[in-house]
Amino acid sequence: MDTKPQPEDPFSPQGVVHTIGGYMLYVATTFKYVFDFHPEDVFWCTADIGWITGHSYVTYGPLANGATSVLFEGIPTYPDESRLWSIVDKYKVTKFYTAPTAIRMLMKFGDEPVTKHSRASLQVLGTVGEPINPEAWLWYHRVVGSQHCPIVDTFWQTETGGHMLTPLPGATPMKPGSASFPFFGVAPAILNESGEELEGEAEGYLVFKQPWPGIMRTIYGNHTRFETTYFKKFPGYYVTGDGCRRDQDGYYWITGRIDDMLNVSGHLLSTAEVESALVEHEAVAEAAVVGHPHPVKGECLYCFVTLCDGHTFSSTLTEELKKQIREKIGPIATPDYIQNAPGLPKTRSGKIMRRVLRKIAQNDHDLGDTSTVADPSVINHLFSHRCLTTQ
Repeated sequence: MDTKPQPEDPFSPQGVVHTIGGYMLYVATTFKYVFDFHPEDVFWCTADIGWITGHSYVTYGPLANGATSVLFEGIPTYPDESRLWSIVDKYKVTKFYTAPTAIRMLMKFGDEPVTKHSRASLQVLGTVGEPINPEAWLWYHRVVGSQHCPIVDTFWQTETGGHMLTPLPGATPMKPGSASFPFFGVAPAILNESGEELEGEAEGYLVFKQPWPGIMRTIYGNHTRFETTYFKKFPGYYVTGDGCRRDQDGYYWITGRIDDMLNVSGHLLSTAEVESALVEHEAVAEAAVVGHPHPVKGECLYCFVTLCDGHTFSSTLTEELKKQIREKIGPIATPDYIQNAPGLPKTRSGKIMRRVLRKIAQNDHDLGDTSTVADPSVINHLFSHRCLTTQ
């Protein structure tokens, strides 16, 4: 687990193949309109340049538009928790794009590291990488954006090349936590398990009905896998693998990966919904929820929570969190286990590695490939402090 990976190690990349014309057209167009780009703007996307967001919105999208960009390497909390905002002030950043994970991490340090800097140059804020819970969205809007910056909550994938569902700044009325509407030419649909399109208010599988310029063309060296993964389950549709809800106003809400749905006593629960309920508690900065085998319910909830500064993990807090979930979602969602997690295993791009958390919950040390974990010491700590489980 602590072995340092070498350049020639036989790891398997995703192998997503994009074409130059379609990809460049799509990242250039989405960058221009989603961030309302103007020649005088200074754009900053905090993503790792080796991740698709780094390709599309650190490199090619901005360059194709002739944008002035800030490139950043490091972590947002070094040398202190105000690092991002000092850079925003120094370079007069106008458009800022980061991940919900980074926002939640900075939330736990309070408002002062943000508000001690002007941030007067900021005009548009963006989020990318995972659904943003409403609490983090509201903090981002209120504290970072001083309530005057529109937030573009963007949904897309490595495979799509660029933004698929997104608000347009100043044009789309915002709903905290919703990716809102499709980008130009994108045709989403929500399907049930039988592959039938659902109209109006609905929840199910998010798919796209027609191609767009940035769509991947194949998986390198394995076209059969490409067809099987993205088109076999629902022929005629591109299958995202994500769950989605459409509300009465037509707004789209990403509920998380279909694989992350939990089946508790026959009830399907969204991990994103449970995590959002946990983070609503004032003591919780970040949460991750995974399933754990249960002899009666089939599966139960095992929660990892990272606390805000100044709060202490205790049995009282555990009961408060269970009560909060019961009230927000219902008794069926009450977690069996809640573990204190000073840190969560994340990739260098900030995504929580739920696969690893499931292994920790089950005390299974066969973790597979952990070469992308930003801080491997987090895993050891979580194993040594895991809850005592009955199975």
